[in-house]
Amino acid sequence: MKKIILLFTLLLSSSWANEENLVKMSLATLIKGESTYLAVTFLNKEKWHTYWKNPGSAGKEIEVHFEGIEATELEWPAPKLYREAGGLIAYGYSNEYTFFYKIANNLNADFKVKANWLICKDICIPGKKDLSGKLNNGILITKNEFKTSPKLLEERFAQLPIKAAWLENLKINLHKGKKANTLDLFYSTKRPFPKTKDTNFLTPFPTFLITFNKEVVQKEDSILKGHLPLEWDGEYEDPEIPLPEDGKLNSPLTFKFVYHDSIKKRPVIIEKSFSSFQLDQPAQLIAATTEAKKMPPATSRSILIYIVLAFFGGLILNVMPCVLPVISLKLFSLAAHSDESDQSIFRHNLFYTFGVLATFFALAIIVLVMKASGESIGWGFQLQSPLFVSIMAILLFILGLNLFGLFEFKTPGGKTLGNMELKKGVLGDFMGGVLATILSTPCSAPLLGGALTFAFTAGTFEIFTIFTFIGLGLSSPFILTGLFPSLIKFLPKPGMWMENVKKFLGMTMFLTVLWLLDVFNSLTDLPLAYTKINVVMLFVFFAFYFDKKIGKKKPLKIIFYILPLVLFNNLIITEINTSHASSKSMIAEKKRDGLQWEPWSEKRMEELKGELVFIDFTAKWCLTCKVNEKLVIDTSAFKKLVDDYNVKLLLGDWTKRDPIIEAFLKKNGHVGVPVYFIQKKSGELIDLGETISIKEIESHLK
Repeated sequence: MKKIILLFTLLLSSSWANEENLVKMSLATLIKGESTYLAVTFLNKEKWHTYWKNPGSAGKEIEVHFEGIEATELEWPAPKLYREAGGLIAYGYSNEYTFFYKIANNLNADFKVKANWLICKDICIPGKKDLSGKLNNGILITKNEFKTSPKLLEERFAQLPIKAAWLENLKINLHKGKKANTLDLFYSTKRPFPKTKDTNFLTPFPTFLITFNKEVVQKEDSILKGHLPLEWDGEYEDPEIPLPEDGKLNSPLTFKFVYHDSIKKRPVIIEKSFSSFQLDQPAQLIAATTEAKKMPPATSRSILIYIVLAFFGGLILNVMPCVLPVISLKLFSLAAHSDESDQSIFRHNLFYTFGVLATFFALAIIVLVMKASGESIGWGFQLQSPLFVSIMAILLFILGLNLFGLFEFKTPGGKTLGNMELKKGVLGDFMGGVLATILSTPCSAPLLGGALTFAFTAGTFEIFTIFTFIGLGLSSPFILTGLFPSLIKFLPKPGMWMENVKKFLGMTMFLTVLWLLDVFNSLTDLPLAYTKINVVMLFVFFAFYFDKKIGKKKPLKIIFYILPLVLFNNLIITEINTSHASSKSMIAEKKRDGLQWEPWSEKRMEELKGELVFIDFTAKWCLTCKVNEKLVIDTSAFKKLVDDYNVKLLLGDWTKRDPIIEAFLKKNGHVGVPVYFIQKKSGELIDLGETISIKEIESHLK
């Protein structure tokens, strides 16, 4: 619609008197192998330009029609970029340029070429021209307005854009724009850079429902970045096609670009389809000015602050409820190692640290891969997958059986996992670090929110740096005791007491399994899935029990171990359903406690301006959220606050992936839950962070 208005304005300003001879035409034939091509060449008056298939902010593409012959259009030559008055942009051609058409089998014919165009400089003037010709066995007879050398035609033919696969070196992401009905394309490439003089980094072909605005490009030492703002034109369709609020497109949006490949030394045509777009904006946006300004990189001081926050946030994770079962198991292991040599204690703690860091590195890689593919994710993302949760539940259930002495794992070194000989193996230490890391991610500890937000919205180096220091913070007590083994002397000496503690830790594992089963149930829509995972664990228990207490023959033991695997495979294929419908059940649970919670949305926040609002972003898998609920939200003191101040309650359920919640949290400096906000009557949003108290809440309600 905007293009139509602009074009109308340009035409109103044009001179409709006798048209100057602003565009000349000529025809020629070009033979390539067994094919004959008709070359239609245009010559514009100096400083005047015509328009490409995508004319830009306004304009009208060149049109060429044939009478008397059949001709198939080849790709148009790569367009140039023009900056017009009023900040408008145009894609098109100036001086001399040629379109090529493959002639069908009829090489003996009289024909006519009809062309029309819009040509612009300070004003725009529509024009048209007809040119006649005759083919005699492929030889062209015509009267041209000018002549183009065959060598130049050969060179232009060789430089026509060719289709190519998406380039590995070129990264692109689609995001929701800051304004209504807008989107943003962000892309980057490493050296060698494409040609960008008098052209776009990526020149877009016309795309249904999309208007392309001015591209902004910035160059860094080894990376070239581009930002292409888009307008969603669905509101002008009949019926209207709204821009999806959840970022999921009803049908894929396919973009086609001309890209000047520095390796092939020619323009290529590449395509990229998106079935969704990210609802957040990248942390560092390229300024949309006439000339792109290089954004200042994060200072070493600011990165250092986030590193410190990451380290101490990781340290605090050791006492968070998510990690306590595994940390307790590690402390139990330390007590078992207390009579060993300093070198042995150092080795055990070193391998535990390796397990922590290796898992954080793996998480960092997953985050980078998902970001590169256009996904938006947050802290604890893996526990939004029912498949991952089911695997973790079964794994911890098996570990609990191990602690109760139902079976023993043989490690590669010949040691056993599950009895007192564990202290001589390092595989258990490594796996302990892995489990501690996986179970720590549902927790967003104090100090961790800022560091995680910085990491999730920054580049590769920052993500790995922050994740490394969270890992070092999580494992720091064990690094310290590894370097100074005398620190573990406060633990009791190994003895029979450890057998009872081991069973207690086994019980904590089963409690963790119950929590994971509750999470699994909230992630799946079919009750049968919850039943089946319980049946799988029943068969897991029976397989180990049969192996130790009943079975004598190895084939029977193998059968009983295979049965739970078959059942689990069936669970994965037929029952796991990841549709998004958990918020209502959580709202129902909350209402049973006597408080009138409503589902969160930014629209509802807007509607409640003028009233006090308490907002709780939570998830079933977030144990820190559960602790805050028991200590604060589910208390009579909180209910009294709600009644006294007439507070409206909004609940943001992030149990399942919700890109709208992700975008809102990131916009407000968080990438995980719990997070709490108070919206004052004026609409001001107060960020309470990850931990809350009645006193703090009341101080912001007054």
